[in-house]
Amino acid sequence: MKNLQKGDKKLLNAWAFYDWANSVYTLTIASAVFPIFYDSLFSDDNHYIDVFGMHLKNSALISFITAAAFLVVSFISPFLSGIADYVGNKKSFMKFFCYVGALSCMGLYWFDLGNIYVGLAFYFLGLIGYWGSLVFYNSYLPDIAFPEQQDKISAKGYSLGYVGSVLLLIINLVMIMGAENGAAKMQAMRYSFIMVGVWWVLFSQYTYFFLPKGSKETTQKLSRDVIFNGFKELKKVWGLMKENIPLKRYLGGFFVSSMAVQTVMLVATYFGAQEIQWETEEDGTIGLIKCILIIQLVAVVGAICTSKASNKWGNIPTLIVINGIWATFCALIYFITLPIEFYVMATMAGFVMGGIQSLSRSTYSKLLPETEDTASFFSFYDVAEKIGIVIGMCVYGIIDQITGSPRAAIVILALFFLTSIFLLRRVPKNATSK
Repeated sequence: MKNLQKGDKKLLNAWAFYDWANSVYTLTIASAVFPIFYDSLFSDDNHYIDVFGMHLKNSALISFITAAAFLVVSFISPFLSGIADYVGNKKSFMKFFCYVGALSCMGLYWFDLGNIYVGLAFYFLGLIGYWGSLVFYNSYLPDIAFPEQQDKISAKGYSLGYVGSVLLLIINLVMIMGAENGAAKMQAMRYSFIMVGVWWVLFSQYTYFFLPKGSKETTQKLSRDVIFNGFKELKKVWGLMKENIPLKRYLGGFFVSSMAVQTVMLVATYFGAQEIQWETEEDGTIGLIKCILIIQLVAVVGAICTSKASNKWGNIPTLIVINGIWATFCALIYFITLPIEFYVMATMAGFVMGGIQSLSRSTYSKLLPETEDTASFFSFYDVAEKIGIVIGMCVYGIIDQITGSPRAAIVILALFFLTSIFLLRRVPKNATSK
């Protein structure tokens, strides 16, 4: 079909709808069902496993695998995005990573301690698929929306993602609760992994139907020169970033903030499964999924409120306040042990989670210079995010492995948020007013 014009409502909605399609991964696999499933594979009195020639705690192991996946994504994303902008086929790259991620989610059905390496491979590839597709998805934002539209449509995307993922999680929760015993509940969780993959592929087709092929009308054959041109583009972008002081300062604050935010989101359920005093294992399973549902629902409100706050007070001041709330959250979570306390903290985290994600993405988009090579610029954004996650997950995993408890690691993340506040205060407040 003929490409829709930039700013077209149908195009904007189609772009935002990809959040509906892929957010089931972040909720079911990264946050809710898989962490509970994974922890249930171990006995209550032994959370350690011999793997890769080491004796590792289960939550530390998954932290290191996660960090390794993000390290790979941080390496390949600038390389691929440079090619995508040059050749003009970013949608093909987005599809490839989407399908890799979805099929890997289905592969988690066979995850078991008896074939731990195969299971970890599917988990690893699922992460790469999800985050790899986001490189190209995010890079479409300045291509399809004008600056004054970007905060609103970015928030809409996250809101759609929260609603869609909650819908599937509720279906999964009914399946798990309806199971008669522990083995049946584990099997229901395995079925949920397949459902995530099917959902992701099915609903992404609406986005692919309306999104343009890329930022350029003409395409060029992939060649050695094109491949190396990707690195040349990155060098050029780095040079432009050094000249753009507001963008450079913002990227530093975003790097530190993302390091903490994404780590908390990725390890929250593992923390809840091991550190909260649930009365029974079944109470823990249902309670943790309820907490995730609370986070997702509150996050919709948080994303909308953050968008309105940024319109009134500006992007940077709003981000500073949100980082302050996150720092308080990390300091308080050290002391919680009861389920009710975990519910309260989940509500607090949900409200600021959606806000900081959507606003961080749209703020970066507003700070970009006028350019058609948006994928290369957004690769820097994504690399900063991924390297931050690598560091954050490694810090968490090392402290968890050494101490046997992640509480100290969570507190250290509060220092990252305070550092981000300091760096964001150096960004001119009117820098995002264009």
